[in-house]
Amino acid sequence: MRAVCLQHVPFEGPGAFAASLKRHDVELRQVLVPREGLPDEPGDLLIVMGGPMSVNDPDPWIAEETAFIQRAMQAGVPTLGVCLGSQFMAKALGATVQPGRGVEIGMTAIHVTDEGRKDPVFGTLPTSLEVFQWHGEGYGCPPGSVTLAASDLFPVQAFRYGDRAYGLLFHLEMDQPGMEALCRECAGDVARARQTIDELRHRAVPALPQLHQWADRLIAHLIR
Repeated sequence: MRAVCLQHVPFEGPGAFAASLKRHDVELRQVLVPREGLPDEPGDLLIVMGGPMSVNDPDPWIAEETAFIQRAMQAGVPTLGVCLGSQFMAKALGATVQPGRGVEIGMTAIHVTDEGRKDPVFGTLPTSLEVFQWHGEGYGCPPGSVTLAASDLFPVQAFRYGDRAYGLLFHLEMDQPGMEALCRECAGDVARARQTIDELRHRAVPALPQLHQWADRLIAHLIR
């Protein structure tokens, strides 16, 4: 089995997803799309990572990637989008991606919806939980999808399309090196959220092992 991971910047990689895939003996190919272009096919599992750009930017590769993801989901390929990746998925499914009423940076409270309680993965999570976030744009529930989780600022924190296409606005995969890279590369976002890097780190680091357990649970479902 082979997973393909679409990256948009070098410092936002698959993190804990990569470790989970390795434990499950799944080969992982990482592609930095703006530099390398899209792969020929999406593999047996398509993972779409985050990035500081917007899916509404005019760069030609963004439209090409949106179409690539749309074809993969229409073909029934298990798909997992994180942050920008979920915005790509939402746009590919016909939703509008736009700035939210604020930014969510660092650990943020979300709750699982009634539909989420019926989901084979989200139904195993606590009803209320804290997850790692780093975004300012969001979307409504894409046509044909169900909303799995929500927060006060963003009413769609996670959605599922079909049985095995999941869009997450948050980062279950985030590890400490990835978090430090975000703090270094996108320090202005932390200030915009009226936080300090030390505050963000203090809250996030103890929570990462639990997020990684949930990340593994999601990967196991997608490759079953």
